[in-house]
Amino acid sequence: MRNILQQKISQFRDADLIRAQNVYPYFRVIESGQETEVVLNGRRVLMFGSNSYLGLTNHPRIAAAASRAIEKYGSGCAGSRFLNGTLDLHVELERRLAAYTGKEDAVLFSTGFQANLGALSALAGRADALLLDEYDHASIIDGSRLSFSRVFKYGHNDMHDLEHRLRNLPADAFKLIVTDGVFSMEGDIANLPAIIELADRYNAAVMVDDAHGLGVIGVNGAGTASHFGLTKETDLIMGTFSKSLASLGGFIAGDSGVIDYLKHKARSLIFSASMTPASTASVIAALDIIQEEPHRIQKLWDNTHHMLLLLKEQGFHTGDTQSPIIPVRIGDNHKTFLFTKILQEKGVFVNPVVSPAVPSESSLIRLSLMATHSFAQIEEAVDKMKETALELDLSLELKKESA
Repeated sequence: MRNILQQKISQFRDADLIRAQNVYPYFRVIESGQETEVVLNGRRVLMFGSNSYLGLTNHPRIAAAASRAIEKYGSGCAGSRFLNGTLDLHVELERRLAAYTGKEDAVLFSTGFQANLGALSALAGRADALLLDEYDHASIIDGSRLSFSRVFKYGHNDMHDLEHRLRNLPADAFKLIVTDGVFSMEGDIANLPAIIELADRYNAAVMVDDAHGLGVIGVNGAGTASHFGLTKETDLIMGTFSKSLASLGGFIAGDSGVIDYLKHKARSLIFSASMTPASTASVIAALDIIQEEPHRIQKLWDNTHHMLLLLKEQGFHTGDTQSPIIPVRIGDNHKTFLFTKILQEKGVFVNPVVSPAVPSESSLIRLSLMATHSFAQIEEAVDKMKETALELDLSLELKKESA
């Protein structure tokens, strides 16, 4: 390695410090599918860290659809959508997504990250303004940087702060408010009615990142705008396929003119290879299942309510979550890593969230529910979480007398 590169990377010590404490929780190798139980280091553990909210990643209909797509189209498209990489399968999925989200049209991207990156960098320029919730996803942050526009962050779900930012911008400037629908760490939902009201008052457009809302909230899982009955008023809806829709990729849905613009201006679309045939067919099959089996969404919410009730009974702090994403506050980076490790040793997989993603005093365990979890699995996980918290002497208002 060249010396100058070695000097550069030698400044990065974060991972080594965690490894030295024997609590490194990243890049854990899973040896099975993303189900409610996975194989980790040769042993089965309960999975409470997956975004497969509806439990569809191993559904036989989806696997069959992916297999048929490979047989017909091959393993890839060997080019971008802009040139040689558009399949009739892509067009079909775009039509389905537009109908599902209640919009005129949609455009596919190879990942959800690319969808936000491409849309924001194409829509906003140097004279424009982007207004972002401070807890927005990293892909929104990076997209805003590539836009070269003026970027203003407002306090999380703080409508007074958002109005203050809007009030100080020129009335005739292009302004786009961008918010997560369901926030990926906190699990709460954007105050979309208030955002729409402010957008109308100050002549701004609204974009919702519904990565964690699709398949979870709204009519038949159609997302945050549907949840509030504000589909028409929401200008752009972004979604990913790697969660409820059991695949890989992303999309933007909106008015046909806006989508046509993005098809010709979004660099992450024009200069990236198309979604693979198997990934595309998988999403179409997932949409079919969601529409034919609405009980899956109800079971997801039954599981969510059951786990929240148990966690609160045991004194865990779960924040303001309104979704199957449940944050459990630990409040210390090292104890969060240690909690994750001990819990895995007890047979439960969870995800730690520590600084710089959140301040150390706000570090947490992020739990994700799936429709396919059983109540027995949820109860086992909560029991083991309680055991672990008591072992670490965490001040979580636990009922130690019942331990």
